[in-house]
Amino acid sequence: MTTIVSLHAHPDDEALLTGGWLAQRAAAGDRVVIIFATDGNAELASTDSRCVATLGHRRRAEASESARALGVARVRWLGHADSGMAGSPSALPDRFVHVPLERAARAVAAVLDEEDADVLTGYDANGGYGHPDHVHVHRVARRAQQLAARRPRLLEATMDRTWLVRLLRVVRPFRGLLPGVSIPGDDIFTEPSALLMRIDVRDDLDAKLAALAAHHTQATGGVRTIRLLLALPRPLARQVLGTEWFTEVRHD
Repeated sequence: MTTIVSLHAHPDDEALLTGGWLAQRAAAGDRVVIIFATDGNAELASTDSRCVATLGHRRRAEASESARALGVARVRWLGHADSGMAGSPSALPDRFVHVPLERAARAVAAVLDEEDADVLTGYDANGGYGHPDHVHVHRVARRAQQLAARRPRLLEATMDRTWLVRLLRVVRPFRGLLPGVSIPGDDIFTEPSALLMRIDVRDDLDAKLAALAAHHTQATGGVRTIRLLLALPRPLARQVLGTEWFTEVRHD
C-alpha cells in the first residue's frame, strides 16, 4: 500500500486537479490523505453564502463530502485564511500567503511523518493560474518534502496549458462581458514538454464528478468553472476531465 498526501489550497482544488487520480489510487488500495491550507472562505460563492464564517463552515462540509466520494482516508486542515486573488486580496487575518514558508512547511511535514507518506502532491510553479495561495502551496510542498523524516516522492499537479492559452486568447477581448471573472495571462500551468505524467482517469469520472458536485457553493451563481464542468455532456466531460497531469520534483 502506498500512502499519498495531497496538499491543496482550497476545497474544490482536490477535485479539479487531482480528483480522478486520487479516486483511482484509493480504489486500488492506497491510503489517500488530503491537506487543505484554507477553507476557501474568501472565494466566490452562491448568493446565500456571503458570510465569511458561514461560507468557511459550509466549504469544510463540502470538502468532507468530496473526500468521501474520492475514497479519501483522512482530511487535515492547516486552518489559515483564504488570501483572495492577487488583484483583490482578502482582508482576513492569517492569510495563507503571509504564513512564513518554514511554519507552513513544518505543519505539512508533520503530517508526512505521521503518515510515513510515500508521495506528496503540490502545484506547479505558476500555481496553475497564478492564485497566490496556489503559488504558496508550490513553495510549501517543496520545502515540506525536504523537511520530512523520510522524503516522499513529490508530484506537482498541473495541466497541459496548450488549449487553455488558446481559449483565453479568444475570451480575453470579451472580459468586459464577464463581470467577476478573473482571466489570467498566458503564463499558466505547464508546457507539454515539461509534463512527466499524463494519467487517464476516464474510468474514475463518476467519482471525480461526484467530488466536484459536492462543492455546492462553487457550482451556483453566475459563470462558475464547476457549474460549467458539471453541465458538460458525458462524452465531452470524458475529454475535458478524463486526463490529469503531474510533473515530478527530484531530490538528492
